[in-house]
Amino acid sequence: MATVTFIEHNGIEHSVEAEVGKSLMQIALDNLVPGIDADCGGECSCATCHIMVKAEWLEKVGSPSDAEDSMLDLNPEREANSRLACQIEVGEIHDGLTVDLPEFQF
Repeated sequence: MATVTFIEHNGIEHSVEAEVGKSLMQIALDNLVPGIDADCGGECSCATCHIMVKAEWLEKVGSPSDAEDSMLDLNPEREANSRLACQIEVGEIHDGLTVDLPEFQF
């Protein structure tokens, strides 16, 4: 298990126990974290699980794939640290991971 913290646009924090091997998107859905729509169910065919990874975690979560990068390009609020939560599989190295949620999902 790993602890992951999702921070809503308004600053409300949701620290949850994350099962290793699950995606951040699924962990958010399993724990009723508001702000992750996940319209495509984790198939990397939309951008409704957009998150922003804190700078200190960027190396540990890795870079987006070409497919993920293409989906992120559809989001008008994309930032340099944007990722899709469905594309980040949580491992033990992610214990303490903190991500920000945008105000809106597109």
